[in-house]
Amino acid sequence: MTELPSNSRRSILTGGITTLSAAGLVALLGGSIPAEAKQSDRPGQDVQLLNAALALEHEGIAAYQIAAESGLLSPDVLKVGITFQSHHKMHRDDLAAAIRRLGGQAAVSKPTAEYAAALGAAALKNQTDVLKLALQLERGATNAYLGLIPSLAATEFHLLSARIAGDEAFHAAILGNVLNEPIPQKAPIFG
Repeated sequence: MTELPSNSRRSILTGGITTLSAAGLVALLGGSIPAEAKQSDRPGQDVQLLNAALALEHEGIAAYQIAAESGLLSPDVLKVGITFQSHHKMHRDDLAAAIRRLGGQAAVSKPTAEYAAALGAAALKNQTDVLKLALQLERGATNAYLGLIPSLAATEFHLLSARIAGDEAFHAAILGNVLNEPIPQKAPIFG
């Protein structure tokens, strides 16, 4: 399978947020914002961070839709993918509600074709390719949510981020198992 392009799942967090790579969200969270800046405009920063997470959920929903429509999945794998997509839809709804509680406007999804192009969907040739892409996205999302927790000023959303990180890690574990990946010998696996 072709490796995801380094520029996929990204957009700078300004104005109308589209998508952001999990790596980009982690970089945004990791020390690039001075402590003084984190103290000022806390609700606005939380809206921005939660919208970046919401963009990841939009991408995840689209990725599972692309996989479902690809014709490359066995019926059993398709059923699991649809279930994982439903989890991402719940995450989307919870994040959008959190953003609204902070007085922000939730990021909207892009057309599925844009996600397909960004994810390199045309290069997916079989079920294994699809599963490897899904695993890569789920691992990235897990790390992004773990990085989000200490960056949110509103501690009421720490549990939301932790729960979503747990779901993403579960998805990654299932996908890794299906792909017969070895169990990592060193912990922590995420973060």
